[in-house]
Amino acid sequence: MIPADLLARTQQRLPWFLQHLRQLVEIESPSEDPAAVNRAQGLAAKWAAELGARIKRHKQKNFGDVYELRFGPQRSKQKPLLLLSHLDTVWPLGTLKSMPWREQDGKIHGPGTLDMKAGVVMALTAISVLRDLNLLRPVTLLINSEEEIGSPISRPITERLALDSQVVLVLEPAQGLALKTARKGVGNFNVHVTGIASHSGVDFERGHSAVLELARQIERIAAFTDLRRGLTVNPGVISGGTRSNVIAAEAHAEIDVRIARASDEKRIDRLFASLKPINKACALTITGGLNRPPMERKAGTIALFKQARKLAAQLGFDLDEAATGGGSDGNFTAALGIPTLDGMGAIGAGAHAAHEHIVTEHIAPRTALLAAMLATAP
Repeated sequence: MIPADLLARTQQRLPWFLQHLRQLVEIESPSEDPAAVNRAQGLAAKWAAELGARIKRHKQKNFGDVYELRFGPQRSKQKPLLLLSHLDTVWPLGTLKSMPWREQDGKIHGPGTLDMKAGVVMALTAISVLRDLNLLRPVTLLINSEEEIGSPISRPITERLALDSQVVLVLEPAQGLALKTARKGVGNFNVHVTGIASHSGVDFERGHSAVLELARQIERIAAFTDLRRGLTVNPGVISGGTRSNVIAAEAHAEIDVRIARASDEKRIDRLFASLKPINKACALTITGGLNRPPMERKAGTIALFKQARKLAAQLGFDLDEAATGGGSDGNFTAALGIPTLDGMGAIGAGAHAAHEHIVTEHIAPRTALLAAMLATAP
């Protein structure tokens, strides 16, 4: 059973939550600016230290630093619970001028509020409550610095910590009101076509258009989509050519791939490898692959969700589960076989959009749920 006053305790901390969230939101932290990300990371680490955290800072050269924050007893027979988070955002410096912190109509607006600075403050709030109740088990809060661009340097740290952890809870936003028990895997492929340039008026027949070849290949690539399998392929960016009176020597496409099943990684690799030039005078170069494996709905995750749903009922609200096409760092841990439950962060809307916000009334209940999961997770 969870403490009867757990929800009341998180509600009492709402002013602290809002004060600290505002400070984080007003430190802009785009993924591509390591110094900016480190300012936000350092502030969160300072707050964690005030809660007794043991801090390990993984310094990076070309990205923001990664912070590993450990709470609870240093010596325990229990494996730690791992909380995954990040403080980098998609928003460039200066966004606050057009998207300032704003509390209005029960919503809190601002860049990074939902995705996912609120999740970090929720974790610190939940840990604070459990610390006061002497219920704090070993917990590791990992704050990554480049999740929005694929976690290129934090992935091995995430995977190493996950393998030493009992379960993983991901502080990404909820899916509506639901927790996330499945996510698609995410891949990116690049198709480059080399043709033969010529003057389109004088030497038309000597040219072999890379643009035309790419257009034909895109038709093939789009046909890789198989909605019944949850496999989607989107040629999202194309470029090529230099002038309208020049037959294009180069063309390029960037393609987003999503898969619902881990077994489809080899399938999609084979499909891209099977592409051959239609015009034999052109050449294809294909690079890329899967960046995040899918988070499939498996027994460990289902058990975590059932525990969360039971705790939510004790706290006075219903809880559903959902699947999403987006990826998170939870994809990495789930693929290792570690029970992973995603969407434990804030409720709101507009991630990566100008109307990004969280809903105030859900902050205390969802923070209480997070605290309850940390206290009772198997």
